[in-house]
Amino acid sequence: MASGMSGCGCDSVCGTAPPAPGYRRALWIALVLNALMFGVEIVASLAAQSVSLLADAVDFLGDAGNYGVALFVLGLAPVWRSRTALWKGWLMVGYGVFVLGKSAWQWSAGVVPEPFIMGWVSLLALAVNVGVAALLYAHRQGDAQARSVWLCSRNDALGNLAVMGAAAGVWTTAQGWPDIVVALVLAGLALSSGVSVIQHAQRELRVN
Repeated sequence: MASGMSGCGCDSVCGTAPPAPGYRRALWIALVLNALMFGVEIVASLAAQSVSLLADAVDFLGDAGNYGVALFVLGLAPVWRSRTALWKGWLMVGYGVFVLGKSAWQWSAGVVPEPFIMGWVSLLALAVNVGVAALLYAHRQGDAQARSVWLCSRNDALGNLAVMGAAAGVWTTAQGWPDIVVALVLAGLALSSGVSVIQHAQRELRVN
């Protein structure tokens, strides 16, 4: 694509549609909300000793960074947006590996988390993520960059439901394994979505 960019405007590079007017505003809202929820969940995860809540907190931090990167590359050529999406895909895979390692440590330590903190904080996080996912829903069929943003918001909402389930499981059984199981599910979501974004970005880079 780089060799054929002459004659293409900065907002429409060789047939690629410019971002929708509301997309930038939606990204800013998502960035601020994710940064705030990272602070809330990191404190709550330490108080509750919950690996699934910690995994969700780290995910909020990663998403805040992702939204910031997405805002930065909006005005760049498609090849740079695809390269950024490729980097984000590998970041999602790395997050999944981190959660797997943390879950193994939590299991070996035999920690039983505090379920009520888990439940209430994950309910708040769910409300935030559903709102963000609704804002970004209209842009989910864009390029790999837009797709990676949509997948992050979707996974977050699913992850919050899973953490709520883990809280109920810990409360019912008085054991830590439901927390571990949900953390593993979150890791699986991150790994599968990361692979999907990487494959999409690689296809775009071959075309560009």
